[in-house]
Formats: sequence, structure tokens, C-alpha cells
Amino acid sequence: MNGATRTGLAAMVCGAVAVSLSACGGSEGGSGGGANGRARSGGEAARTSGPAVDPKRIPDVGDRLQKRIPSDSRQVVAVYGEGKDSADSTVVLYTKSGTTWKKTRSWAAHNGKKGWTTDHHEDDKRSPVGVFTLSDAGGVLDDPGARLPYTQSEDFQAPHYWAKSHWHDFDYVIAIDYNRLKGNPPDDPTRPWGDAKGGGIWLHMDHGSGTSACVSLSKPAMEYLLRTLDPDQHPVVVMGDKADLKA
Repeated sequence: MNGATRTGLAAMVCGAVAVSLSACGGSEGGSGGGANGRARSGGEAARTSGPAVDPKRIPDVGDRLQKRIPSDSRQVVAVYGEGKDSADSTVVLYTKSGTTWKKTRSWAAHNGKKGWTTDHHEDDKRSPVGVFTLSDAGGVLDDPGARLPYTQSEDFQAPHYWAKSHWHDFDYVIAIDYNRLKGNPPDDPTRPWGDAKGGGIWLHMDHGSGTSACVSLSKPAMEYLLRTLDPDQHPVVVMGDKADLKA
């Protein structure tokens, strides 16, 4: 996460100052499903499924956020939070072909340990609801073949006074462009809206529980996203709890 300086990474992680050991995390998995109608005993088809999904829209995202997806974006990382106060979520990558959005991959994930908010502030332990661009990446590990600009540095290393389960949180990170300057490394400390609005919110590696504000996924998921998200496709993240996403 970004800090006051790269060497002071421990002071400001996932939008929190002097963050506790349970800073950020997530886990691997999948999502999806649907329902089909069954034929009645007399042979008449009974349709029991819900309304047809519009392939020109990101599923389960209402007009308010749908309209904020840039018209030139052809890659959307959708983060579906299980609930307003839940740390569990599902990440789905959608790719646009022509005018149609197609589900590419999905993974289980974690978000802020206290859930979600539409008015994020420093150290509230909630992830911000919204649509944000994805412009820069980095991490402790060497570039795995990222298409986004990638900054490799030991300065991303989580401090070893944290619990050992957190030591690899920042092996790979993708900056979520919330209260940051695009085009800079993910750990750049600049916060255009001021420190009170939080910052340093990333997609990053999982430690198995909620984060301070970030979204966390498994290592294979992060590697896939790093190798797939393409600045020429103008990727964005659409994130929030399911109720706020649909609003």
C-alpha cells in the first residue's frame, strides 16, 4: 500500500495509518449460477427464470454505477460484496466483445473487514463503493508479464512485525485509482482529495480475511489479472456490496 514514503510503507497501508496486523487479504474461488425453467407434466414449458440479462450491461450493476463505466472501457473487474458489513466478496472479470460483455473469470475475494461505504474515510476499515480506473501495478516480486506499468521494489514488502500470514500481501498489487495520481507507482503517497479521504487502496494478495479497505485475491488470480488487464482496453473496477451495486 502507499505510505508517507516508500521506506515508511508500514505507516500507511490499505487506507489506514498505523494499521493493525490484519491489514489486507483475500482468497481464491469462483462464482456464478442460474436457474432454468422445467416442462410441466402436460408438456407446456413453464419459464421460472428471472428477467433476461442484458449482455450490453455488467450484470447486477444498476444505472447509477453503470453510467460511470467509461464508454471506451473493454475490461471491467466487478467486485460483488456479500453484504454492507461483510468482508467476503466475489471478483468477476468481464471483457467486452463488440457491444457485449462476457464473463471471463471469477474468484472468491475479501474486501474491507467492516464491509463497504459510499463515503470512505481514513481507517474506517471499509472499502469504497464506486467505479475506479486501474492504471498502475507493482509489487515485491518481479514483473510477471504485466501489461499495466509495473514497479518492482522491495519497498512494497509488508513489515515483518506483522503476522506472518500478511508478509506476502504486497507481492503483487494493482492500484485502484481512488484518491491517487494515475501514472505513478502504487505506493506514491499523493492524495489529491486529502488524507482524511483515505487512499492506498489496491487489489493485492490474500491472507484469508478482511482488509483495511483493499480487495484481495489469490496469487493465481493476481497473476492472471496482471497479465490480462491492458491499458489499451481502459480497465476499470466496479466495486461495492450487492445492494449498493444494484442501486
